[in-house]
Amino acid sequence: MQPLPSPDDFQCFIEVARLSSFREAARALAVTPGAVSQRVRRLEELIGVELFTRTTRSVVLTQAGHALLPRAHAALRATEEAVSASRGPEDQPPVELQLGTRHELGMSWIVPMLTSFTKEMPWLTLHLYFGSGADLLLRVRSLQIDCAVTSTRLTDPKLDSRILHDEHYVFVAAPSLLERVRLRNKDDCRRHTLLDTTEALPLFRYLRDAPGGIGDVEFAATRRLGTISAIRAVVRQGDGVAALPAYYVSDDLERGRLRRVLPKAPISSDQFRLVFRADDPRASHFELMAAHMRQRPLK
Repeated sequence: MQPLPSPDDFQCFIEVARLSSFREAARALAVTPGAVSQRVRRLEELIGVELFTRTTRSVVLTQAGHALLPRAHAALRATEEAVSASRGPEDQPPVELQLGTRHELGMSWIVPMLTSFTKEMPWLTLHLYFGSGADLLLRVRSLQIDCAVTSTRLTDPKLDSRILHDEHYVFVAAPSLLERVRLRNKDDCRRHTLLDTTEALPLFRYLRDAPGGIGDVEFAATRRLGTISAIRAVVRQGDGVAALPAYYVSDDLERGRLRRVLPKAPISSDQFRLVFRADDPRASHFELMAAHMRQRPLK
């Protein structure tokens, strides 16, 4: 029988492909550069093709290397899953991951989930990082954090994700404001201040850009507050109207502190995703995390 590559061979190949450097791959794996080079050379000999084009200044995947990379990830995942299936929770090796998320979602949903994570996955230690959408994706891509929960849309081929929950939005105002200044149709918006996050990624776009939605709307003024927690605080004071995540203001709506306005206007939704690098060999852990998060409703 022809000898097959070992998981170590695939791991060394994946790290060199990820870091474009034998030396950096060796540092990441805590072995010598010679050991990494030997493993990659063994893999090339077993397969019968060169996987990297090497020069004194660069290490670049060949066409064969590009073709092998996703299959090497799949082989490692299959090995991890086979080992995990034969172990009980008490025998799992410890894993530490840093999870990034925006502050409001982290405090309302992820922090309360930490206890159940520990109960169901006792080998997993989660560290948290709080940031914004673009910052979170950049940190995952650059290996500063391991994964992130965000609704920011992905366009980077180096990132992969798993859908967790739909994120629905509502257009809201305080009852005290609506008693003073009515808001019954699009034209009434001219008498109100819109509260929003940033100019680059406004939350009002979910109302403005929805299929069959109200389109461009004129407001008396727009105040940008940066975070949804700040928007919620100001809109509850009666100082403006806002599009906010439905899960985040559900209690305010139930208790009458906020009221939906223009309820018949279509509003687009988004999706929260667990984002991680496509070449990360710990994909099986991210799958378990995503499955756990999907069982917990947003709050």
